[in-house]
Amino acid sequence: MATSTRPARVRRTVLAVPGSSDRFIAKARDLGVDALFLDLEDAVAPAVKAESRQRIVDALNDTEGFAAPTITVRVNDWSTPWTYADVIEVVTGAGDHIDCLVLPKCTDAAQVKALDLLLTQVEQAAGLPVGRIGLEVQIEDALGLLHVAEIAGASPRLETLVFGPGDFMASLGMGGLNVGAQPAGYPADAFHHVLMSILVAARAHGLAAIDGPFVAIRDVEGFRAAAARSAALGYDGKWVLHPAQVDAGNAAYSPAEADFARAERIMAAYARATSVDGGARGAIVVDDEMVDEAGVKLAAAILARGRAAQAAKENLS
Repeated sequence: MATSTRPARVRRTVLAVPGSSDRFIAKARDLGVDALFLDLEDAVAPAVKAESRQRIVDALNDTEGFAAPTITVRVNDWSTPWTYADVIEVVTGAGDHIDCLVLPKCTDAAQVKALDLLLTQVEQAAGLPVGRIGLEVQIEDALGLLHVAEIAGASPRLETLVFGPGDFMASLGMGGLNVGAQPAGYPADAFHHVLMSILVAARAHGLAAIDGPFVAIRDVEGFRAAAARSAALGYDGKWVLHPAQVDAGNAAYSPAEADFARAERIMAAYARATSVDGGARGAIVVDDEMVDEAGVKLAAAILARGRAAQAAKENLS
């Protein structure tokens, strides 16, 4: 797996915040999410996109700040007339307070490279450290999925690949209007292939993988089921649209206490067994299951995820 030099960030829950709404921005300030994005894209009507840029700049520069450790801004995609001005105005006005820009509807590596180049010029002009602001990229249609491996390696700024289920469902002609939920009439997981493709591309380049939103905001059980599926594959987190989804999302992408405790037992037992005093054994039995180096890697990953989640919890408290 390639190693990323970007900062390690926890993204169990990523809150979507319309950049056109002072009310939603105010509500987002104290929510216990790991990350949030102030949106200039789908959640903002075309008539107010330009004025919403300044609203986001003002919100980012407000001394009240946000509780979320990671703050990002979603710009409009390259097929629109707004992208370049989104980047110039928001980064020039509040670049010191932005961790990443989110690029939606990405279809190929050239779009990532174009955003990287534009962002570099804006950073230089604004006197900001070049390269500090990262990129998150949404895979939202068939073309983007076909090019996901190239997209994942397109820029050293990249930190995250994000699945966009709504546009993806429309791109493929899937049935159903509940974005993020399984379409009716299909007996298996309709999103398994796309989720795995994004995950493999992300991990091959040392990136995080984030699941997209579940729009039925009152259906917490439905959200929990959707989160459990991507968490089981290895996803790092999921977008949330409502405070009711936050606790469920944080729990879904944190290791269960029993799994964390077992991972600790595996690591301790294997360290003893592989030592000279312990017999220099390469395979042992822990909790009636055979454990070798591959099992130790799984245990180490669970411990790392659990410790990061605990640190994020302490940071939010």
